[in-house]
Amino acid sequence: MLMDGLTLSRPEVKLPRMKEILKRIFLWDLVKGMLLTFRYQAPKNIYTEQYPLERPMVAERYRGAPRLNMNPETGESLCISCNLCALACPENLIVVGWLRDDATRRKVLTTFTYDTSRCMFCGLCEDACPTDCLELTQDFEMAHYNREGAIWDRHRLEVGPTPTHYTR
Repeated sequence: MLMDGLTLSRPEVKLPRMKEILKRIFLWDLVKGMLLTFRYQAPKNIYTEQYPLERPMVAERYRGAPRLNMNPETGESLCISCNLCALACPENLIVVGWLRDDATRRKVLTTFTYDTSRCMFCGLCEDACPTDCLELTQDFEMAHYNREGAIWDRHRLEVGPTPTHYTR
């Protein structure tokens, strides 16, 4: 249409442009995405773990905090100071200290240090131990505020991990 030398746009061309502007102003794509998201989050399908009060189930093969096992009859450590766990560890984080007993001619464990901050929990040290002394337990609460708390000595390893029990 011509009117006074100017062309007027047709109303059918103006309508889709107006729709596009309104969709951008009201963020229609965002609204569609949120509707799709909330459709899959029905309250009947939501499960919340009450973590500190109820400990979650971990997988049977999960490897967590280390422990030095003790002989239940004598109360002594099962470690024979063979140093195989330290040799098997790819991170070189296990240090085994020992002295030779002159009377029995056997090695006696003096120190055992395990740096959990560098451990990748691969389980190679556990597999290398001939007496099943070293064990990776299923405990996962090992957070500390400083690096010294992540280096476990013999006493801490013999006691084993002590999970915190929370109450209301």
